[in-house]
Amino acid sequence: MLFAISEGTIVKLGLYGLLPIFIGFLFFIMWDISKKSHAGKAGTFWIFVALGMGFFGFLAKIVIEFVLEKFIL
Repeated sequence: MLFAISEGTIVKLGLYGLLPIFIGFLFFIMWDISKKSHAGKAGTFWIFVALGMGFFGFLAKIVIEFVLEKFIL
């Protein structure tokens, strides 16, 4: 056995470490798209609303898991 890293450690690193970095990069891409297309304020708002829903879903998932583990289950 070369590396003694468990599967759970790799999953937590990817889910809570690398995924937020990827989401931040996606927000940069959305900002870049709105600048290059000259979307204006309303267009930029809708780009962030439409494409940013996945990020808010990810945050909601974390909050719901926390609430279920601490208060309900």
